[in-house]
Amino acid sequence: MGLAASRYLSERSIDHVVLERGEVANSWRRERWDSLRLLTPNWQSRLPGFQYDGSDPDGYMTMGEVIGCISRFAATSRAPVRAHTAVTGVKRSANGYEVATSNGDLRCRTVVIASGACNVASVPALAAQVPPSLASFTPFNYRNADSLPDGGVLVVGASATGVQLADEIVRSGRPVTLSVGEHVRLPRTYRGRDVLWWMDAAGVWNQRHTEVDDLMRVRRLPSPQLVGTPERTTLDLNTLSAIGVRLVGRLAVVRDGQALFSGGLRNQFALADLKMDRLLGTFDKWARSRARESEFGPVERFEPTRVPESSPLTLDLRKGAIRSIVWATGFRPDYSWLQVPVIDDKGHLCHDGVVVAAPGLYALGLPFLRRRKSTFIIGAEDDARDVIDHMAGYLAKPAV
Repeated sequence: MGLAASRYLSERSIDHVVLERGEVANSWRRERWDSLRLLTPNWQSRLPGFQYDGSDPDGYMTMGEVIGCISRFAATSRAPVRAHTAVTGVKRSANGYEVATSNGDLRCRTVVIASGACNVASVPALAAQVPPSLASFTPFNYRNADSLPDGGVLVVGASATGVQLADEIVRSGRPVTLSVGEHVRLPRTYRGRDVLWWMDAAGVWNQRHTEVDDLMRVRRLPSPQLVGTPERTTLDLNTLSAIGVRLVGRLAVVRDGQALFSGGLRNQFALADLKMDRLLGTFDKWARSRARESEFGPVERFEPTRVPESSPLTLDLRKGAIRSIVWATGFRPDYSWLQVPVIDDKGHLCHDGVVVAAPGLYALGLPFLRRRKSTFIIGAEDDARDVIDHMAGYLAKPAV
């Protein structure tokens, strides 16, 4: 996201620097598991003046390919990146901001916070009650199933990360229990096209933040149950249960070594199925309104999520059946370095789209900033353009 903003800053001849705590594409290099691929098809991997030009537009990049793509963009755009420069503090100054880094301090009129939404694993407080004999992992320190101890695994969270890791781990031969809370179910393909093609074509990706009723809730929605594979596989709870993953409810509490799960799986499943069907109906309506029905396969509806015949409400974590827990419970930004009063009491950045509630302060890469696609690579171009348009107007005014 920062590199996209840099491209537009360079086009306007605005002096700037991009600070990177590690190497270019550092989080992709250091903080992803081995088998991860992008959820978005390759043709959606575009940045300002730069787009995928490989031989597999409908495929999904591996981590190595993502790193190569971002590195090429940084090189071709001649972004002024200062690598291995960690930001340790940002505070207001008389004419803008003072930025403290591991390689000295900087002064500037404006700052773009482009550190993203996935800096820290969001592990619930109840994790502290898990018996210490169990190995604990998050997506930041999980690399592959071989890094886990032998024996059963409890995966907590059933969004994109949780279902992907549950699938990989159960295929390694380990018994897997998946704790399921609120989730977003999507097929990988619909009527012969990638479901994200439909999101783009039907205008869902470009839905603006001013066009939704409950923006804060939408920003908190879990990532959809998708996986990028050469086979364009759909990975949902039915797929997982068919290969032996045991489904249980949301992990509610851990007490005296007992994991207690909420009931209501049937309701969770029904709600996710209903929302999926509504979205698919939106795609169908769009195709009809454009008289494009003949371009696609027939209308599809998918089998409802199957409710397990039995789903335990408790699990004794002391008996040895579960040897490790993977916390796939989401991520959150890290603003510990930001010394400007723009963080609310829940730790969220106060902003109106890309414009933060402090003069000359902006944000990129957070959920649904200006558009539904804001957190994805495909969303960087439009949001970055909005940031720099606003910033150019701000910089044109005298400093006060």
